[in-house]
Amino acid sequence: MTSTEYWLISAPGDKTCQQTWEKMNNNTAVQHQLCVNHKFHLPDLKVGTLDQLVGLSDDLAKLDTYVETVTRKMAHYLAEVLEDQRDKLPENLLANQMTLPVYLTRFQWDMAKFPIKQSLRGIVDAINNQCTQIENDLKAKASNYNNLKSNLANMERKQTGSLLTRNLGDLVKKEDFVQNSEYLVTLLVVVPKAIYHDWQSKYENLADMVVPRSSRLIFEDQDHGLYTVTLFSKVVDEYKLHARENKFVVRDFTYNEEELTAGKNELSKLINDKKRHFGPLVRWLKVNFSECFICWIHVKAIRVFVESVLRYGLPVNFQAILVHPHKKSMKRLRDVLNQLYSHLDSSATGGAGESVDIPGLGFNTSEYYPYVSFKINTDMIGDHRP
Repeated sequence: MTSTEYWLISAPGDKTCQQTWEKMNNNTAVQHQLCVNHKFHLPDLKVGTLDQLVGLSDDLAKLDTYVETVTRKMAHYLAEVLEDQRDKLPENLLANQMTLPVYLTRFQWDMAKFPIKQSLRGIVDAINNQCTQIENDLKAKASNYNNLKSNLANMERKQTGSLLTRNLGDLVKKEDFVQNSEYLVTLLVVVPKAIYHDWQSKYENLADMVVPRSSRLIFEDQDHGLYTVTLFSKVVDEYKLHARENKFVVRDFTYNEEELTAGKNELSKLINDKKRHFGPLVRWLKVNFSECFICWIHVKAIRVFVESVLRYGLPVNFQAILVHPHKKSMKRLRDVLNQLYSHLDSSATGGAGESVDIPGLGFNTSEYYPYVSFKINTDMIGDHRP
């Protein structure tokens, strides 16, 4: 299986950026075959002042984490909504109608969404606002759909659970009950299968005024039987008490045709409501997952730009490269890159030593290399929390 981890790195331009690319690609992909590399195209973004870039660097680190979190939330909720069609998840998690690796390896800055005439701060704020809006909409839509799902699940459970808890309306007929009698009432009693014999011998004597031979078995599940018994209304409470003492459970149930029809209608209404909401919700999640992922990769692009200017200085001269490491070559690849660029910064430990925060660089030294480097994981469902 190919790795879902990518590294977005940058190195200062040699005489030309093309030379930077060839040197790096030759050392890592051609000679040692540790990875596959792609040029990562950045437009001419507005630099602003050094102070602005340092402030932006810290904010970008937070925004990166936030946008990734929202993107993953969208993916996880889409997986949840798809339920038994979850195998269709990969074909729904697209960015700009491309698979995530294809979008990433062919990255093109979206000029329409993020005009480069705007300041970097303006673009960053726009991305933050868009993702906050999407996250708020997701909360509202998820709450609405989850309520619908749980109401339906509760109702379905009542249709299929044990006789002790399930809805009895589907199991009985009008003729099982004494209708329109001033004095008589028919009760429904749940009796464990193991004590059917007890029921037969005792039901007429659990109170006075029980109609003889009025009990009939009308339904059975795995463990229980549902019996009817007819008696005078005035002894119902006494009958319930003595029934309970003998492990017979009298269910509260009054036969009412209109209520039973309403219950059935309510269930089919909930089933239809869920079906009706499903399609539009999946479409919304697909579209906005794509929006979030695109925002996230643009944040990564801005981070590479800002960190490269802060590290390598002005005028802007660096090559951004998307590296796809082979799964078992990551450590070796880091070693090769560290050797290639160690001259850039003698203090870079490449992951060894203690973690020390470096102001204005948006990460600590445990993940600090002599070149600019950010990780991107395109597996949106695995646990790669930022």
